[in-house]
Amino acid sequence: MDLTKGVPVSIHLKTEVNQNDEWEKFLFDVKGQVIKMGETLYIRYKEEQEDNSEPVSVTMKIFPDGAIQLVRTGEMRTRLKFVYGQKFETSYKTPYGTIFFSTYTKDLHFSLTDQPTAGKITIAYDLSMPDQKIGSYHLLLEFSA
Repeated sequence: MDLTKGVPVSIHLKTEVNQNDEWEKFLFDVKGQVIKMGETLYIRYKEEQEDNSEPVSVTMKIFPDGAIQLVRTGEMRTRLKFVYGQKFETSYKTPYGTIFFSTYTKDLHFSLTDQPTAGKITIAYDLSMPDQKIGSYHLLLEFSA
């Protein structure tokens, strides 16, 4: 398939969150699109909100060097960058102001197959505010055409 024209995919997203030694799991099955621009692969989808507010647009960018960036846009916007073994400062823009935090990537894997177009992303990271750890996150995103 020609990824430069965009390919519709089914996306299965599982996020596990550990905050204060309590695990919570979130599962989403949505339709999305995979498109390749230059050497960067983009996975785009809309995440429905539990409170029935406006869906959040999510884009995952997979860069040729293996870095992955997660961009969420909507009423609240954030941009998370993941590189194995590295820490990145970022912000979370809300209607009430901007919150500053950082991510530290503990595990990162990406695989892509051609026939059919499918892939898998796994990311394990810690999320921290300047003076405290918020939690540990495990994200698994699988997609297939």
